[in-house]
Amino acid sequence: MTTFSCTPEKSNSLENHWPHSGITYEIFIQSFYDSDGDGIGDINGVTKKLDHIKELGANAIWFMPIMPSPSYHKYDVTDYKEIHTDYGTLDDFKKMIKEAHKKDLKIVIDMIINHTSTEHPWFQESQKGRDNPYRDYYVWAQKDTIAEFLNKKTITLDSDNIRQWHDPGHGEDFYYGFFYGGMPDLNFDNPKVRKEIYDIGKFWLEEVGVDGFRLDAAKHIFPDDRPEDNHDFWKEFRAEMTKIKPDVYLVGEVYDMKEVVAPYLPGLPALFNFDFHYTLLEAYEKVNGKLLVEKQKEVLDFYANITDDFIDATFSSNHDQPRLLNSLDQNPKKYKQAINILMTMPGAPYLYYGEEIGMLGKKPDEHIREPFLWDIKANDKGRATWIEPEYSTDEMVTPLAIQKSMSTSYFNHYKEIIKLRNTQQVLALGNLELYEGDAPDELMIYYRDYEGERFLVLHNISDQELKMQSPEGFDKLIYNYGSSNVENGQIRMPGYSTLIISKN
Repeated sequence: MTTFSCTPEKSNSLENHWPHSGITYEIFIQSFYDSDGDGIGDINGVTKKLDHIKELGANAIWFMPIMPSPSYHKYDVTDYKEIHTDYGTLDDFKKMIKEAHKKDLKIVIDMIINHTSTEHPWFQESQKGRDNPYRDYYVWAQKDTIAEFLNKKTITLDSDNIRQWHDPGHGEDFYYGFFYGGMPDLNFDNPKVRKEIYDIGKFWLEEVGVDGFRLDAAKHIFPDDRPEDNHDFWKEFRAEMTKIKPDVYLVGEVYDMKEVVAPYLPGLPALFNFDFHYTLLEAYEKVNGKLLVEKQKEVLDFYANITDDFIDATFSSNHDQPRLLNSLDQNPKKYKQAINILMTMPGAPYLYYGEEIGMLGKKPDEHIREPFLWDIKANDKGRATWIEPEYSTDEMVTPLAIQKSMSTSYFNHYKEIIKLRNTQQVLALGNLELYEGDAPDELMIYYRDYEGERFLVLHNISDQELKMQSPEGFDKLIYNYGSSNVENGQIRMPGYSTLIISKN
């Protein structure tokens, strides 16, 4: 069985580096903790489990959608200033925020403003006729003017939808909905719509007390052929939100390559790094340690050419991707090493709930969002039951209560590597530099530099033991996992091991 140790000779004190390089924990409330026994996770359940998030070492929580919606995922909102009744009340949410802030945990909520539900009152009014005052809140067109687009099949990185124009069944007018017919897009050419959105942001920041927003589908506020309008809107949105809360945190979902993502930075100072997720998996698939380091360096340098005020929101899994353990062939060594990589790279890492206990899940999305396993089933009073899990079952996943007492569990490994990041400024704040020396391709190697201190980080992403010469003077052990070591200038790396060393 693999073991790990953290043996820094000199350790910094525990620090909170959020938002620029701190750690955010993503929660799907419906599956997190059920406090009232109705089978659905709720806000009061989150309040009960804030200590778990704090113990793990996270600095903030991102909540997937919490507003009223007809769908289980709640990405089609019917009321922007309320909480879904399954989850509780606004008072419950305010109480949770208060308790989170006492524990130095920030709160970020999903803000879904690209579209609403067809059941939203605005859309219900909009479809009543061309003269309705809410008609222009959405994008409508006469059938004959969009005939060539009606059967256009558009597949993008973030949508497998086959059409964007939808017939409400009222005659000749169609409405635009990028993702699907139940999510009509709002018309941001209409200043009234923009004013409504800014007022919604003000409500959550001022009256409720959240610390920021995760902006869903940020690339699709305007159609893909109007990217400059998208960029300008988010600059305007940021300006309006900072009037209300100068330190507001904004992280955007722009699902694309760096050349498309980067121009959003002036409006959305934090952006999810999808390249990190996919290149991490590609590196394991091809057993090529250079891929991720070179890609990450490329992305960071590209962003820095646009602005030096950006937050690179890295992640190894989320609510739209298969669970990481599934993507890594359910190999425990790979899985533990993957979090080592995430936590020793620059950026502001996101952790998806349940990854710390090795939860499993594959598409469809419901089964990537299965209930958290707090304890064995017989003792688990707070386990949600809204869905019958196919992957994260007691037979396949060891519950948290059991893992806490296992020194080599996923949970304790996550806790340890997160603590290392939170106590070593070099790992949290340092620059990324490529290692230019000779080394096997199977080794992922990079330097982290901060205020005159330099760490060399190595991950053997193969299953074979590898050896190499250590750079001159690098023989002080900071961290090892998987029995890696450095001795007399020789680095030894068993399969799927991690080593961090510095100069004496």
